Amino acid sequence: MTTILIIVLILLLVGGLPVFPHSRSWGYGPSGIIGVILVVLLILLLLGRI
Repeated sequence: MTTILIIVLILLLVGGLPVFPHSRSWGYGPSGIIGVILVVLLILLLLGRI
């Protein structure tokens, strides 16, 4: 389960980078969502739920 979460997080981080031509106008939206997901996962990890 942890390996799957790490792979998904890496894919989200690569996908959220505004280096592709179609994603330059997205602004901070994707990286903000990824940040929220990382914070939630960190809290769950600290609480021992994962």
